[in-house]
Amino acid sequence: MLTSKANLRFKQMRNALLPSGTKRKYTVLLGEKLILEWFDSKSLAAKNRLLPIRWLRLEGYAAHPVERELPLETWELSENLMKDVSDSASPPFLALVMELADERDTPLKDWIIAPWGIQEPGNLGAILRSAAAFGFQEAILGPGCADPFHPKALRGSMGAAFALSIRRFLDKHFADGRWVALNCGVDSRPIETVDLRPPLRLMVGNEGHGWRDADLPKSCVKASIKTIGVESLNAAVAVGIACFESDRRNRRSEVIL
Repeated sequence: MLTSKANLRFKQMRNALLPSGTKRKYTVLLGEKLILEWFDSKSLAAKNRLLPIRWLRLEGYAAHPVERELPLETWELSENLMKDVSDSASPPFLALVMELADERDTPLKDWIIAPWGIQEPGNLGAILRSAAAFGFQEAILGPGCADPFHPKALRGSMGAAFALSIRRFLDKHFADGRWVALNCGVDSRPIETVDLRPPLRLMVGNEGHGWRDADLPKSCVKASIKTIGVESLNAAVAVGIACFESDRRNRRSEVIL
């Protein structure tokens, strides 16, 4: 039972969770639902990238059945310490500390979402969720993107981050596949006229300034989504529409009535 922020073990754990981006080596899954999403995931990408090392349980709660299926060291935390870990006024009763394995330099998949400069972790998580919902297999994160393994990004994805391979963009990636950038500018083509066949790399730009000052591949096609009454869409909403359109044309996902 840990009750003090001055506890050496707790301080070491909190310090290990602070780095972000490429410096991040540890993260935490907050809450029963997110933990079960990871535990039940059949994605080798999720299991090979996120390695469980420790349970955190709120004081006064009995062991969850999944703790018995995944026997690890368990720390019982006071409410104040669990609030500190979760950065929430209503802390979860269960959390799972994960170690991040290194990215793998494997061939790119056919269906890729490529967020560029998405700065808010929750928005990035929602984008990953929209892409995973329509059969996208991988995410390539461009310059200026938020940390996909930030606890807020993982919560925003609602487990969808476990269905995708996630890696940072390298210049060599531009040589592979069909790059399409969502854009509402006058130099864009309506998305219904754009080729969305694989290998597709669907790009979405910064929440505020889009593709300004961004380096896009020469072969990239800018695609727009027609709207009525508003100038532009939220990045995650636009991604959802574009991913649905690619799925509709290529008939990948299961039809649910």
